[in-house]
Amino acid sequence: MSALETPGGRPAPPGRRAAAALLVLAALAAGAAVAVDGRLVYLAVYGAFGLAYGAVLQYGRFCMASAVRDLFAVGVVRMAVGVLIAVVLFALTAALVRGAGLSAFHASALGWHVPIGGAIFGLAMVFTGGCASSSLYKCGEGSLSALLVIVAISLSQAWFVSAGGWLDALVPASWAAEAAVQAQTMPAELDIGRGWFDQFLAGHVWGLQGGTLAERLGVEGRWLPVLLDTTLVAVLPALALLLLLYRLRFCRPWLKRSGVSAPGLADDLRGLAAMLGSSRNTAIAGLLLGLLAGLQMAVTSALREHWGILNFGEALAAAGFSSGLSLQDTVFDPGYWYITTQEAQLGGWIFERLGRPSMDNLFFGLDNGLPPPWLNAPLWMSAGIVVGAAVRANLVGEFKWKWPGLETALLALAGGALMGIGSRIGMGCNIGAFFATVTNGDPSGWLFLAGMSAGAFVGVRLLQRWIEWQASRQSGWSV
Repeated sequence: MSALETPGGRPAPPGRRAAAALLVLAALAAGAAVAVDGRLVYLAVYGAFGLAYGAVLQYGRFCMASAVRDLFAVGVVRMAVGVLIAVVLFALTAALVRGAGLSAFHASALGWHVPIGGAIFGLAMVFTGGCASSSLYKCGEGSLSALLVIVAISLSQAWFVSAGGWLDALVPASWAAEAAVQAQTMPAELDIGRGWFDQFLAGHVWGLQGGTLAERLGVEGRWLPVLLDTTLVAVLPALALLLLLYRLRFCRPWLKRSGVSAPGLADDLRGLAAMLGSSRNTAIAGLLLGLLAGLQMAVTSALREHWGILNFGEALAAAGFSSGLSLQDTVFDPGYWYITTQEAQLGGWIFERLGRPSMDNLFFGLDNGLPPPWLNAPLWMSAGIVVGAAVRANLVGEFKWKWPGLETALLALAGGALMGIGSRIGMGCNIGAFFATVTNGDPSGWLFLAGMSAGAFVGVRLLQRWIEWQASRQSGWSV
């Protein structure tokens, strides 16, 4: 019996055949990379974890945009609860990885730019109907509007990190002065005196401190800092928000449905259990994502130690692939689940092919580089998320090509562009600036979430007004 046949000898359904074909193509790509050079197994590792992330995201419908939209628009807490449960589970996994000395996490600089970037990102993701991670897995389900979001995210970031012109007029004098000082120590290939983003980085962000809570408090040791960060930065805040959601949104309707008029502690505990149970799939997805992210940190750290490198760019250079490396011979290589920076690299690489130089800025030129897509390990992870989601969607009958209307397409492009800009200002997206951040003890992630929630709240209200205005036009009366 063929692998593409049912037990009765009949041809497998189209979804199963498509899923099998996608897995075969992924295996061939990984095999081809390893055949070129054994060190390119690093690409295959990132791609394999992407496949797993995509399948899990699609299973749990894991989406920060849905979480805030449902909460603010209709008061439904299911996805928000699931995300917070996922934070707790991810944090526990990350704690084990950190305690074992295998973490690749780097804390973000803490400043006003974090909530501002989060607010722009949150506003935009309401318009697109998806966050950075969900847009990838929705591409795997056949959503072409999600594909437009990814295209817009990629190109807007690449433009923003190197744009000058009228944006230079928005640079504060203090940033420009500090950037000029920093420029004296930079390679001549970098023109950091031009462009808003370079001066934002060199004149503002580099002067800020970043670190986990334990690092900020000066707590030392192996497990004590991990325990402190995990408990105070991730677990307790997430549990407090869960209790707040229960009290403000879930408690009253649940008690009413249950016929409880004078609730006691036992009733509230049953209510909490009901609220947590309603988010089972998202919580399971969160647990699996946490395990995967932790395992990815362990595997990438082991590969780096095996080759005696700190960054995949060193392995690429040793294998003879120097094109697209930064001035420090590095590439973007977080070592854990991350989204948006690799999409920015794709946009920058496209711009370079079109004749627009993109390596004379700090973002690409100094640190992240612009490797070709086929040698970009985190981009293999993003592609893997799309393929992994497509595999599962085909297996469970949820794959369907979805063509957007004109209005949806325009919202996807505009919202995706703003999401890209917000992620650069906030130094990450819903994954890199929040999910992977707070779970590793960096309190700046909660600032990003606060900004993202505020932006999403405004976005929901604007979208509601837009819908009301459209309805009024169709019915012939004004609001």
